[in-house]
Amino acid sequence: MTEETATVPETQAGQPDQPKESALWREIKGLFWVLLAVLAFHSFIAKPFYIPSESMMPVLLKGDRLVVSKYPFGWSWVSPSFHVLPHWDGRLLGKMPRRGDIVIVTPPGQSDDYIKRVIGLPGDEIQMQHGVLNINGKPVPKVRIDDFVVTEPDGRERHMPRYEETLPNGVSYPVLDLVQDGFGDNTEIYKVPEGHFFMMGDNRDNSTDSRFLSEVGFVPFENLVGKAQIIFFSLDDNSSFLEFWHWPTSIRWSRILQVVH
Repeated sequence: MTEETATVPETQAGQPDQPKESALWREIKGLFWVLLAVLAFHSFIAKPFYIPSESMMPVLLKGDRLVVSKYPFGWSWVSPSFHVLPHWDGRLLGKMPRRGDIVIVTPPGQSDDYIKRVIGLPGDEIQMQHGVLNINGKPVPKVRIDDFVVTEPDGRERHMPRYEETLPNGVSYPVLDLVQDGFGDNTEIYKVPEGHFFMMGDNRDNSTDSRFLSEVGFVPFENLVGKAQIIFFSLDDNSSFLEFWHWPTSIRWSRILQVVH
């Protein structure tokens, strides 16, 4: 009768098996890579943005949710949405905003993001005269088109005068002018410093923007967060996002997947 001796299993390389990785550690590593991918996408590629006010009506409505691309102008330490990543300046590749772009900015000294339209470039002189935008001493064409109509929660309709502006580079967009010679319709001449931009909201009588130097003022290139690209979801501003059972009647279906311009 022969004796059988116990042998230690060996790997193909002839070495004993290594201790198996615990299931918990695999889960932790998997979660880490998922979080890293989300952080990278959010910081380098795109981020969501919620429209909290009426300052960009009629193009953007309160309750719109946008995709904002982060890459057109580079990445910076400035934005509060990501401050752990290195800086890359889009100007190195000529990535500059154009007049008429709708962008997300973080005004100097603030932590909140704003969404505004680029009106003035470095070196421009900007002035409002009786509600007419002037760029470098020339009035921007402003043509009355129709009324923008908003239905209030009580069913009443609110009519707002709508105009079309056309910037020197040919970009046209609608603006609202609710009050003739209202606050902000007559300003000094603003000389845009080098490396800065002049921003305005399309709802001219209901927008805190570069016309108000103590609140927004000129926005440095480094404070540009990204460019608004597309509306991916839109909910009536009288409805709560969490009350999903109301979505079938409160979603603005016609606005979903609209390109922002």
